[in-house]
Amino acid sequence: MGLIIGALLVFICVIGKYLIPNPLGFEQFESSSYLTPYLNSVELAFFSTLFCLLIGYPMAYAIARAPKSTQAVLILLIIMPTWTALLIRVYAWMTILGNGNNGLLNQLLMGLGIINSPIEILNTYIAVYIGVVYAYLPFMVLPLYANLVKHDHSLLEAAADLGTRSLAAFWKITVPLSKNGIIAGCMLVFIPVIGEFVIPELLGGSEYQLIGQTIYREYFSNNDWPKAAALAVIMLVLLIIPIHLFNRNQSKQLEAN
Repeated sequence: MGLIIGALLVFICVIGKYLIPNPLGFEQFESSSYLTPYLNSVELAFFSTLFCLLIGYPMAYAIARAPKSTQAVLILLIIMPTWTALLIRVYAWMTILGNGNNGLLNQLLMGLGIINSPIEILNTYIAVYIGVVYAYLPFMVLPLYANLVKHDHSLLEAAADLGTRSLAAFWKITVPLSKNGIIAGCMLVFIPVIGEFVIPELLGGSEYQLIGQTIYREYFSNNDWPKAAALAVIMLVLLIIPIHLFNRNQSKQLEAN
């Protein structure tokens, strides 16, 4: 609650004076040049979180059901990419997704005869989503694994003995029990992706503008520090809701344990 109150006080007492020239509203944000980056950031965060969940849940489930002797190795493989700096990994994706004959992916697809000419992947929405999902997938897999590995598999066996099909038992038993892991993983992906700057800047080019890039441009290119600060505080205010929901879920989980 202290974070919420403090952010609101800063927003109302300081930033509000800059954004509200008169009591009627936020004329500064009627322009699409400021509204669109916010919408793009929310869209990127939402769908990236969804993709990470769809990919990460089966991975976490498979690791949790694997023999204990191999679980540590599989988790290590998930964590290892994070040991390399994000910037280096993004540059590696630029090499893989490069346009023309320079991209490794284009060379592979043309070598296999799947495509006849290079396809444009770099500097597109697809490249941004690939980079974001790759970078944040471990943050989805780890909390899901930590939750799934604690499940009592005898519940599934009992459901099977009662005639429940495997898929139905999975949806009615495993998924509800993994709710806390799903919420934790989604919040750990959604919250940082909202302010992501490096991946969209390098893989998406100038056409895909997010709020992180807008803040950077206002601060370094336009030297408009008050506006950059205002944009940053508004982004913080928007993140208060998911942060509060995440903290409340964590508190309930600790109380339950």
